[in-house]
Amino acid sequence: MIAVIKGDIINSRNLKNPEPWLIPLQKLFTKWGESPKNWELVWGDFFQLEINTPEEALHKALQIKILIKKTQIEGLRKNTSLVDVRMSIGIGEKTYSGAKISESNGPAFVYAGEKFDKLRKEKINLAIQSPWKEFDKEINLYLKLAGIVMDSWSISSAELMDIVWNEPGINQEEIGKKLGIRQNSVSGRWHRTHAGELMEIEETFREKIKRLIP
Repeated sequence: MIAVIKGDIINSRNLKNPEPWLIPLQKLFTKWGESPKNWELVWGDFFQLEINTPEEALHKALQIKILIKKTQIEGLRKNTSLVDVRMSIGIGEKTYSGAKISESNGPAFVYAGEKFDKLRKEKINLAIQSPWKEFDKEINLYLKLAGIVMDSWSISSAELMDIVWNEPGINQEEIGKKLGIRQNSVSGRWHRTHAGELMEIEETFREKIKRLIP
């Protein structure tokens, strides 16, 4: 069993300058695997990523979300929507391994593609599809609610989440030192980002996947 994340950058055409997330996203993907076998980033705003440990899929998807939301967007055209990311997570078997991820196949790839095609119509930016319908129903409800918060993150909120996501045991005083802000400001950002709730959702996802996959 593997996981596949398929995604694209929303409103990327609103930028007058070259994509500011391109190099940071490539660097992030390089930490997780080799291109083009494990990941591909094409046209500057569409990507696929293969994850060998499915329980890590949601953590990585949210890390991508954080990166895009915290990227300093310069040259955004006036009166346009902010740049964001839309992603589907497919969990299942891999039946064929190609030289490129775009050539590989199996239920994980099919699920990711099927769910990705529905995201725009369903007006959500993150969802999963797997062989387990009840699991999908529960997790997708959590993600739909979480999306209400995540889609409206400011750059400062995403910067805080970037620290929390990579250092889950860090306290608010340490976060304040990293961001150069006071602890009461950290507390305000923490509540606005709903960091604690998002970490609970990710932990629930991780635990359920571990029980579902022998």
